[in-house]
Amino acid sequence: MARVLVTEKLASSGLALLADAGHEVDVQLGLSPEALVEAVHGAQGLIVRSATKVNASVLEAGSDLEVVGRAGIGLDNVDVETATRRGVMVVNAPQSNILSAAEHSMALLLAQARNIPQAHAALVSGKWERSKWEGVELHGKTLGVVGLGRIGALVAQRALSFGMRLCAYDPYVSPDRAKHMGVELMSLEDLVAVADFVTIHLPKTPETAGLIGSKLLERAKPGLRVVNAARGGILDEDALASAIRSGRVAGAALDVFSVEPCTDSPLFEFDNVVVTPHLGASTVEAQDKAGLTIAEQVNLALAGDFVPFAVNVAATEVPESVRPFLGLAEQLGRAFACLNDGLPDVLEIEYAGALASAGIGTQILTLAILKGVFAAGTEEPVSYVNAPQLAAERGLEVREVTTSTTRDFVNLVTLRSTCHSVAGTLTGLRSVARITMLDDHAVEIPPAEHMLVVRNDDRAGMIGIVGSTLGEAGVSISSMGVGPSERGNTALMVLSTDRPVSDAALAALATADGILDVHRITCS
Repeated sequence: MARVLVTEKLASSGLALLADAGHEVDVQLGLSPEALVEAVHGAQGLIVRSATKVNASVLEAGSDLEVVGRAGIGLDNVDVETATRRGVMVVNAPQSNILSAAEHSMALLLAQARNIPQAHAALVSGKWERSKWEGVELHGKTLGVVGLGRIGALVAQRALSFGMRLCAYDPYVSPDRAKHMGVELMSLEDLVAVADFVTIHLPKTPETAGLIGSKLLERAKPGLRVVNAARGGILDEDALASAIRSGRVAGAALDVFSVEPCTDSPLFEFDNVVVTPHLGASTVEAQDKAGLTIAEQVNLALAGDFVPFAVNVAATEVPESVRPFLGLAEQLGRAFACLNDGLPDVLEIEYAGALASAGIGTQILTLAILKGVFAAGTEEPVSYVNAPQLAAERGLEVREVTTSTTRDFVNLVTLRSTCHSVAGTLTGLRSVARITMLDDHAVEIPPAEHMLVVRNDDRAGMIGIVGSTLGEAGVSISSMGVGPSERGNTALMVLSTDRPVSDAALAALATADGILDVHRITCS
């Protein structure tokens, strides 16, 4: 029997499941951070929702902890890195609110199209206004789905039943997979230009923050209507308000905001905007699913069984020879996804050197690579467990190759698609991560949070062009690697910078004489 500390309200069915397994269920709601540190002493399991911060102090105080469960999807309030280092499993309930979130998106879509909340408010206040609240049909309209993950796919499925034409933007979904769903893939710019409605289903990341802003909305089809029940901040609310005010956008429906709780917004002044206070997961069924699912996962973890929704791999479970490469593998996966601007059809992973004989260790590294590849492209946390499932769902074929020989390094991990490649290793006594190759150009540079890859003509003055352009944009170069091609006609610059390179600076570089292409890369 284990003691499981529950610090936030959990469905009674979940509490009963824990008790039926023979565990002591210790429910202590509303704990202060200091009280939590005291309460976690002696607990083998800890279950939270979104309000409890499971930081390093809590994990250190919980010296007996075996598992931390988050009854929901997001893990912003759990220090997963520290938990992994301490051998504490972290589990969540990633599918608990998928159906509820998809249905709420459809509810917002219909409410916006037919002005249901506005008409209700007018009628209960004594106004019979049939002509004022005339709406539009969904049938025959084009729905642009931004993000074809599980929630986006469910929304697309439901929109088809309304007779809508579907298009989507998602660089992490293969064309074959989209075609099977009855969806036409296209760029985000093309999507807003043809869509009558747009619904957002992306995670909030540095890459997606402000993704739908003023420049994109200026290219929108006149009369576009926007729905966001994903995450606040992906849609620029000020830009949306301006677009509605100008008449370019006919209306919007939002469940999420850049700052929450949100009780004041320029969007609230418009009659053609429908808003709800982050209700996407607020159904009886979703809360019951979250409670039951997290109780099941915690029971499995405490019993030492396979845990399908584990989001980390305890360091003690990874072979000693492989453990240092986990971080590098995930960074290479992120870099690879950025180079490919999404997902290729095939990902070939080659392990060379001593790693090739690691057996199960390379399988774990492949999971880490996939975790990195999908980290910025799904609306749910990517784990070592669900990464292969995401690859299958999105049409990515993974091929693993091993070879015991390497030319220049003791160990080397290489990722390839038909268009791009990246390789890396660990160097020195401190096992420092290094990117050693990009697109078959030999370079050597440590992975960094903000990086830039520039392919250019191999001639004098190119480094100066890049340096001056970044300098004018206020971006400092932290480190740099340069590698010529074997044919000698092109070269590759790989730079780490102190901040993300802006869209304007990126465009200036891309159009400079002698620059062939430019990619932003985020490795952390």
